Amino acid sequence: MSKVAVFGSGSWGTAFSIVLADAGNDVTIWGRREEACARINERRENSDYLPGIALPPTIRATHEPDRALADADVVVFAVPSQSFRSNLTEWRGLIPSDAVMVSLMKGIELGSIKRMSQVIAEVTDASPDRIAVVSGPNLAKEIARREPAASVVACEDEDVARRLQNLCHTPAFRPYSSVDVLGCEVGGAYKNVVALCVGMAVGLGFGDNATASLITRGLAETARLAMARGANPLTLMGLAGLGDLVATCSSPLSRNRTFGEKLGAGMTTEEIYASTNQVAEGAKSCSSLLAMAQDTGVDAPIAEAVEAVVSGQMTSTDMMQAFISRSTKAETD
Repeated sequence: MSKVAVFGSGSWGTAFSIVLADAGNDVTIWGRREEACARINERRENSDYLPGIALPPTIRATHEPDRALADADVVVFAVPSQSFRSNLTEWRGLIPSDAVMVSLMKGIELGSIKRMSQVIAEVTDASPDRIAVVSGPNLAKEIARREPAASVVACEDEDVARRLQNLCHTPAFRPYSSVDVLGCEVGGAYKNVVALCVGMAVGLGFGDNATASLITRGLAETARLAMARGANPLTLMGLAGLGDLVATCSSPLSRNRTFGEKLGAGMTTEEIYASTNQVAEGAKSCSSLLAMAQDTGVDAPIAEAVEAVVSGQMTSTDMMQAFISRSTKAETD
């Protein structure tokens, strides 16, 4: 049994805690609100995000980071990506010096265009063998209900990736190991932007031809950027690329697709934020992903258009018309 601290008591942090507990680990969830942590411990469920799903007895919650981190072998982060650096700066002195840190976050930091593994490295000075990511088609509610799913555990140190793979392998959750941290992170972040775009198409009333076209071109755009920055192309064709993209773009459980549908239906970004307590990472990270593409010299029409809609510079209808009116070219260009 390993001791694991999970920072983030939202839907994905809680769902992954269930996976870790089912795999035989002792799990402590850190949550920002003391009263929410108390309810988790008393009711044995996270009624705010996953109501009706019983938590295993080896999961407990606390709002005190030092208690969560005491003697932790592994520290898992599942907090909003844009507040991660400031949060981690507060926690870094409490993290055991030999603990492996795992990012579940699928965003790119605004301003720095850093991936979350890079933020961990900068803030903690940890070596690559202590930094890992988990990414794949992992909708939190389905994971929490123990429906079958697969994912990728990536670390530059293959032995550590395999150790973490064993740490979260359950009868319902099948992890694959990888050393391509960059590819997993770019794929995980970019698919949220594509899902926003697909959601807008659905919100406008378009059907499967439009959504399939956007998913396919979104995969091409993601692969162009990831490969230009050094990713393994096979990662983008796997669970952390195509798999995550299909799930996020196709499911009504996807926060990013739902956010996009509301944009397509005519709501503004501000109105959507006011109507939900869930974070759609794509809306937060689209500008940083566009900046990353521009910094890399990669054409990114979907990221560019989504960023324009999210910031109020373009409507969803204008976005779709802009895609169709682009000059024709060979598909593999």
